[in-house]
Amino acid sequence: MMRLWGRKSSINVQKVLWCLAELGLEEGKDFERIDAGLHFGKNRTPEFLALNPNGLVPTLEDADLVLWESNTILRYLVRQYDLSKRLTSDIASQYQSEKWMDWQLGTMWPALRTAFLGLTRTPENERNNEAIRKSYQDSNALFTLLDQQLASQHYCSGNTFSVGDIPLALCVSRWILLNQTFPNQTGPRPSLHNIDAWMQRIEAETKYSVVAEKELNIVK
Repeated sequence: MMRLWGRKSSINVQKVLWCLAELGLEEGKDFERIDAGLHFGKNRTPEFLALNPNGLVPTLEDADLVLWESNTILRYLVRQYDLSKRLTSDIASQYQSEKWMDWQLGTMWPALRTAFLGLTRTPENERNNEAIRKSYQDSNALFTLLDQQLASQHYCSGNTFSVGDIPLALCVSRWILLNQTFPNQTGPRPSLHNIDAWMQRIEAETKYSVVAEKELNIVK
C-alpha cells in the first residue's frame, strides 16, 4: 500500500491529500498516512531520514519509489494514477498549470511564509511584527497578479480545474485566514473578486473539503 508521511495540518501534506482525493484514492483503503512533524515527531528518526534526509513532510512511499517535495509528488500522482483523466490536460494547459505550481513554490509562498510562521508558529512576545506586516503586504501584490489571471479564465490553466489550482488555493486559504485572525498584524487585505469567485468554484466543484480549514492551526 502507498504510504504518506505527514500531519494533516501541513499545507504541503494537504496538497497531496487533496490530489489523492481528486484521483479517487482513499486513506485507509488505497494509502496509509502516518502523522509526522511538529508535535507528532518521527521526522527526525533514522527511519524517516533514510527516506527523506531533509526531515520534512510530506514524504511518499509507493512500492520502491520514495518522493519528497510536495509539488513533485503531485506531478507523480497525476502521471501514475489519473486513470479517469480528472487532472490530465493538453500540453499547453499542462504547462500553464506547471508554471503556476512553480510560482506558488518559488514566489508566492516565500512571500507569505514569514507572516504565516510569525503568526502561527512564533510566541507573541517573540514576533517581528514589522516583518510580518511587510510579508503579508508583499503577498497582497502577488495575489493581485493571480486575480488578474483569473479575470479571463475559471482556473489557473484555463477553464478546467487542474493540479496547479491545488497549491494556489491552499495558499489563498491561509492568506484569507491570516487576515481574518490577525487583522491588526497583517494590515489590510484587498478585495480580489476573481479570486473569490475561483475559490467558490473550487469549493463547489472539487474535493477541497477534504483539506479545508475554517481556522488556522496555531502552535502556542
